[in-house]
Amino acid sequence: MKLASLCLGAGLVSAFSGLVQAAEINNVRLWRAPDNTRLVFDLSGPADHTLFTLSSPERIVIDINGARLSANTANLPLEGTPLTGMRSAPRNDSDLRVVLDLSRQVNPKSFSLPPNQQYGHRLVIDLFDQEPPRSDLPAPTQPSASPLPQQPARTAESGNRDVIVALDAGHGGEDPGAVGYRGAREKDVVLAISRDLKAMLDAEPGFKAVLVRTGDYFIPLRRRTEIARQHNADLFVSIHADAFTRASAFGASVFALSDRGATSETARLLADRENRSDLIGGVGGVTLDDKDKVLASVLLDLSMTATLSASLDVGQLVLNSIGRVTPLHKRRVEQAGFMVLKSPDIPSILVETGFISNPGEAQKLVTRSHQQTLARAMHNGIRDYFHRNPPPGTRLAALRAEGRLQAQGPREHTVVRGDTLSMIATRYSVSLASLRQANNLTNDQIRVGQVLKVPAGSMLVQN
Repeated sequence: MKLASLCLGAGLVSAFSGLVQAAEINNVRLWRAPDNTRLVFDLSGPADHTLFTLSSPERIVIDINGARLSANTANLPLEGTPLTGMRSAPRNDSDLRVVLDLSRQVNPKSFSLPPNQQYGHRLVIDLFDQEPPRSDLPAPTQPSASPLPQQPARTAESGNRDVIVALDAGHGGEDPGAVGYRGAREKDVVLAISRDLKAMLDAEPGFKAVLVRTGDYFIPLRRRTEIARQHNADLFVSIHADAFTRASAFGASVFALSDRGATSETARLLADRENRSDLIGGVGGVTLDDKDKVLASVLLDLSMTATLSASLDVGQLVLNSIGRVTPLHKRRVEQAGFMVLKSPDIPSILVETGFISNPGEAQKLVTRSHQQTLARAMHNGIRDYFHRNPPPGTRLAALRAEGRLQAQGPREHTVVRGDTLSMIATRYSVSLASLRQANNLTNDQIRVGQVLKVPAGSMLVQN
């Protein structure tokens, strides 16, 4: 995914030289997502606009009141998008007309955004594809007649399907998330971790992972859970990197949804920050005005009770596993009102991999070795949960019924250069405390060539 950030040009249109209040378009940015293209105009002030389409050839015309263009748009990365060019000219002595030339029909949507902590005034143009979805997009599911979205019936299957884990790399595109020490960007860190975790889960028998965001583009929060549902996910994992006003804050966390308020002030503030990210995308709320509200409420309550319990269980296993490889901010799963976790039919957790605002943690988070270590820890927690609680109709459930998900007896590990005790514990899916106890260790110091006893764990018996 390429980002075009076009700096302020040298010349101004002379027809506007006398306008003091004109909104300057001083930057134009472009992203391509799997099913849409987003064009963002950065403005020096607010400006009203109108948009209409023309055919033969396909064009989109945007009239911006009291505006002038000073950004250089010659180098926009148009390859792979429906855009073939962009033109502009003064209109009515005070306005600006922008014409987008297209190679095919699209469904356009436009909206203005006020300034926030990262950007000033913006005009956003979203161009949604009309062509059939690409192969890397989730296949559409049949709509349900119930007011509550339903998972497909899987219990009738013969135990051949994989457990599906949807991995949601937070933020993306014009939303970088938290920006930390030396410019480390949350959106880049969490996408790398998500890709590592997908590879590990895909290699695990009985599992398949899907990436909600496959590149550097923005997805609204509710759309993220819709993608997970379209893939029939058994678990939704949203991956983030935290930030705080104090650089000393550190440690990883795991969150589940709370329908009654946050378990801590930090959790509440974090949920507010993450939920506000949809303002960058201009996404509004969702209404249930067309549903029977009493029935919808009852169904949601019943579903959320079971789903939240599962979220807390898998969240604690993931948190315990992460705690073996990196410091924790809190040693229990916290709860807050994250919009991205509000999927009533899919257990959902949010993993904060560390504080990118902490210089020490930021330096680790941008390294491939630490990203892979965090991914491996999350993989172990997820795997352990589904080995204990295989969903009906899955390959894991069939293996469990056949007695092939068995306890694993004690093993031995010979320490090699680069090993740490926490890494060994993560590799064998055992706790650091149990590894110390099995070897009568009073600290975590080990030496090359030392033979360690690894306590019993769980394993999948292969054919």
